[in-house]
Amino acid sequence: QLQLAESGGGLVQPGGSMRLSCAASGFTLDYYSIAWFRQAPGKEREGVSCINKFATTNYADSVKGRFTISRDNAKRMVYLQMNSLKAEDTAAYYCAVNVECFDSPDTWASRDTSWGQGTQVTVSS
Repeated sequence: QLQLAESGGGLVQPGGSMRLSCAASGFTLDYYSIAWFRQAPGKEREGVSCINKFATTNYADSVKGRFTISRDNAKRMVYLQMNSLKAEDTAAYYCAVNVECFDSPDTWASRDTSWGQGTQVTVSS
């Protein structure tokens, strides 16, 4: 059973940094693409960043140059380093498996995608 568990969320001031972690279990991470999504209150879920099994990455335009996704297959972990955070980055963040890291974030997830439980990120002074 594919399972994911996010951690690392919390409250951060605008301009600050935060690193989210996604722990994978029940499957061999090496063979899978992993993506980060987020959902703010009253808004649809949106793709943030995606990394395939070759460590090729894609980013939403809104986070390019500020966020960095990485993976450590040996530790079964995927990370999202978020810098220069803005109030509009406030959302629940989810990692997901069974995704395809196509160019458009709108196309990453499918009916087969499995999700973690999410971690809240709040950017506020």
